[in-house]
Amino acid sequence: MATLITIETLRERIAQGPLTLLDVRTPAEFAEVHIPEARSAPLDSLNPDALERAGQVRRTEPLYLICRTQNRSKLAATAFEKSGYTDVIVVEGGTSGWDSAGYPVVRGTVKVIALERQVRIAAGSLVLLGVLLAWLVNPLFILLSAFVGAGLVFAGITDTCGLGLLLARAPWNRRT
Repeated sequence: MATLITIETLRERIAQGPLTLLDVRTPAEFAEVHIPEARSAPLDSLNPDALERAGQVRRTEPLYLICRTQNRSKLAATAFEKSGYTDVIVVEGGTSGWDSAGYPVVRGTVKVIALERQVRIAAGSLVLLGVLLAWLVNPLFILLSAFVGAGLVFAGITDTCGLGLLLARAPWNRRT
């Protein structure tokens, strides 16, 4: 199981020397703001073995994972652990906490709505659409709202959001 550290601990470890820090947010989120030492490795296309073959990570060294808060980092940690990595570290508070603490970041000109907000907008829109279509067209369209609701319950229970993973592949989230 991955180790959790605070942003303050990460800052101390960065000051001690180079480390492997992967940011698993979308490329657009990474381009908007990231920690200078971080490298982009989007969760939706994460392949631990390919990263190792490319020399970006090593099984013998600690691997630090960061995202906006820590949810995607935990999913990435699971993927690395399944691939045999034993020293995987998730940064609590993520890039948001790092930036809020006033630590150095690289800011780009790309502006994108955070993935969590995109999920809320999409889910709310689909529920509203399902209700309107059920009222105006056919009562069976209420099943669309039920499907979205079930997906949100599943996401809450498993901490895995299919809609979020789908939206991460959207063109506006892929640009860098």
